[in-house]
Amino acid sequence: MSDESDAIKSNLDEQRLEKFRLKGFFKSLGPGLITGASDDDPSGIGTYSQAGAQLGYGIGWTMLLTFPLMAAIQEISGRVGRVTGRGIAGNVCRHYSATLLNVIVALLFIANTINIAADLGAMADATRLLIGGPGMVYVLAFGLLSVAAQIFFDYRRYVAVLKWLTLSLFAYVAALAVAKVHWGEALTGILLPRLSWSESYLTTIVAIFGTTISPYLFFWQASQEAEDERIDPAKHPLIEAPLEATMEFSRIRADTIIGMAFSNVIALSIIITAAATLHANGKIDIESSAQAAEALRPIAGAFAEIVFALGIVGTGLLAIPVLAGSTAYAVGEGRRWTVGLDRKPREAAAFYSVLALSAMIGIALNFTSINPIQALYWSAVVNGVLAVPVMFLLMVMSRRRDVMDEFVIKGPLYWLGWLSTAAMTLSVVAMGVGALL
Repeated sequence: MSDESDAIKSNLDEQRLEKFRLKGFFKSLGPGLITGASDDDPSGIGTYSQAGAQLGYGIGWTMLLTFPLMAAIQEISGRVGRVTGRGIAGNVCRHYSATLLNVIVALLFIANTINIAADLGAMADATRLLIGGPGMVYVLAFGLLSVAAQIFFDYRRYVAVLKWLTLSLFAYVAALAVAKVHWGEALTGILLPRLSWSESYLTTIVAIFGTTISPYLFFWQASQEAEDERIDPAKHPLIEAPLEATMEFSRIRADTIIGMAFSNVIALSIIITAAATLHANGKIDIESSAQAAEALRPIAGAFAEIVFALGIVGTGLLAIPVLAGSTAYAVGEGRRWTVGLDRKPREAAAFYSVLALSAMIGIALNFTSINPIQALYWSAVVNGVLAVPVMFLLMVMSRRRDVMDEFVIKGPLYWLGWLSTAAMTLSVVAMGVGALL
């Protein structure tokens, strides 16, 4: 009997230890997970839905291609922030011209603000699908809620909320579960690229690249790594504490890979769901995430529409703080202001003012006659144009010893970062050529 009791006690101890490890692992995830999840914002959901509706399963291969590219550039961004204790703009203002910095920050502000406007509009449309009511009230409510949470929430609780909001993306796995997917065709579309040189196909490829590899993600992850280091008394910038590097680089890599894998799995789920339902039934004229949710009802049932719409709201609540926050970090670090979401409003008034201004302009754009689809298109154009010089700058900066000291980026990660930069450059060139034809 004693042996049996000991065995039961040992088994319970192992279960507690495993639970502790899983909890600790989840707590260690942060900037990479939140960055990856915020990549699937309502605008991105609209892009993936449109891709699946127009081109079917055959566009799934893009998610397999973009995963290593976005993981590499995001890891490099995270390393720059953790090594230097500053975000991208904070390093640019110390090592490059003020004119270059101002152009980059201005374009980021414009692109992020338009993206906020488009996301708020999509969230409002999704909420109207769920419960009815006036869309503009929802735009205002979601926008004010996002700003208030960033300004007045305790930073640690705020980050915990963002982590939990990543779970809202599983709504798209649920939607996928009720779709009648031809898995043979879906796997073929993922593993065997079928290229087409038509204008619509190339435009979709460019849109997907612009959605998955976006400048605001670089700025956010680098600044969050710097922020997490600054508020933890046990951590220091790695140029000051090189003995911490091995463990920290391992954490950043795991965090980034998990975050980007999560992002791409959800994006692929959206593409496959749209292909199995909308494309299979000839519904290819999808322009937004809310339209995709509405179109799912007669094809896949009310459940699919509801979970799709709920996912839009949840991902918007995650993405808008990241968009507004990355803008504030970029402007604030570039001006050498006091920045940080853990600071009280009176300690970082200018930083929070930029954050609120970006969100408020995003709210206001929804009350104008600007076409939201056109606004989203121009946001993608600005993001694509901005991504290329920022990525070039990031790659060059990551090799400068006066920036990274002994921790310059090298090896496979360095070359994968350049491959990602080249792929983004080609997509922007293709977008430009397509516009001229």
